[in-house]
Amino acid sequence: MHFLEKSTQDLRDFLSALKIKSVGQQEKYPKLTIITPSYNQAAFLERTILSVLNQNYPNLEYIIVDGGSTDQSVEVIKKYEKYLSWWVSEKDRGQVHAINKALDRATGEYIGFQNSDDVYFPGTFKRFGEAAVKQSADILYGDLYMISTDDDVTEILKTTSYNFDCQVLEGMQIHNQSLFFKRSLVQQYGAFDESYRFAFDYEFITRYTAQKNTVTRKVEGLAGALRVHADAKSSNIASVGVEEHHRIQKLYISPNSPPAVNKIKYLWCRIRKIAYFILRLDIKYISFRLSR
Repeated sequence: MHFLEKSTQDLRDFLSALKIKSVGQQEKYPKLTIITPSYNQAAFLERTILSVLNQNYPNLEYIIVDGGSTDQSVEVIKKYEKYLSWWVSEKDRGQVHAINKALDRATGEYIGFQNSDDVYFPGTFKRFGEAAVKQSADILYGDLYMISTDDDVTEILKTTSYNFDCQVLEGMQIHNQSLFFKRSLVQQYGAFDESYRFAFDYEFITRYTAQKNTVTRKVEGLAGALRVHADAKSSNIASVGVEEHHRIQKLYISPNSPPAVNKIKYLWCRIRKIAYFILRLDIKYISFRLSR
């Protein structure tokens, strides 16, 4: 069986129903706050919620901030209300404002956010918790799956070890679907910038990792999934998203840096990515990417 087919089976089973289990050893893992901003995504919202609750993470705080949906989203949220630390449905200024409202209430040592059409894969939180205990890191992240409207796993985008220059010159190195960061970063360097509609995640990751004392680590096997569908925000990213990325890059690329030097650095980032998988003998993934 192809590994994408196996991933699809695992995901569909994971999202098929609520599977709450009795979990102990709460003190073993750091407290994790998960935030879901939501607006008129009732068709997918329940699967997002199940992907969080079915992790059975023993030290979880789950917050949903709905922007006053006019579909069945509130009914879906109420169905799982007893498992939520806090939720609200009211008009807001958009996705970033919704997340920032939740950040004001978050009490977890680490924070992650998952949009109301995306999901986490089975075992993600456990792997995160174990890595957080073993490794001292401000940001932990992993690989990204792409899924369809009916939970078909269509693609995997593996990440490499983090490099700030590549983040600035090449673009997003970390995806929010598989990201956990310390709440202390928000306290030190500020919440998310509402002036960005699409690239706010690229902005805050770049801003946080621009600080020399921020430790960023990849966790193998940690995975979330981005759902591709016609109404997804990312489906309309082209013009505004590109403009916002360029705006952020200008903040961190020195005007005194010769264009030729930046081009060489960019090419090095591309080569570095290929070398990362070759050195790890990840032939399956290299073959998969070459076949796309």
